[in-house]
Amino acid sequence: MPVEQQLQLNNGPSNLVDVLEKVLDKGVVIAGDISVGIADVELITIKIRLIVASVDKAKEIGMDWWETDPYLTSKATEKTTALEQENKQLQERLHALENKLMNNESTANTTGG
Repeated sequence: MPVEQQLQLNNGPSNLVDVLEKVLDKGVVIAGDISVGIADVELITIKIRLIVASVDKAKEIGMDWWETDPYLTSKATEKTTALEQENKQLQERLHALENKLMNNESTANTTGG
């Protein structure tokens, strides 16, 4: 195999790696809309948004949805459990306030106030 062909083969994969590294480092956004219609009447619109980036770059731009998805991480389950507990406490406080309010109204009604 001539040296020229060997150099081209050696440069190919490294160029691909370089391009991939740059894409992941900088990020790429691909956006598009698909509309389906009949006789100028739009029936369906599909919006497609694709971001290709490294995890670090995604976090840098504020995308970290995978950290809060209970199907992808156990940390999300912990957060969900904490939110459920907080919700339960707030519901108990609400019921206690409603009961107190109803007791005050019934006391006012029986005393003629």
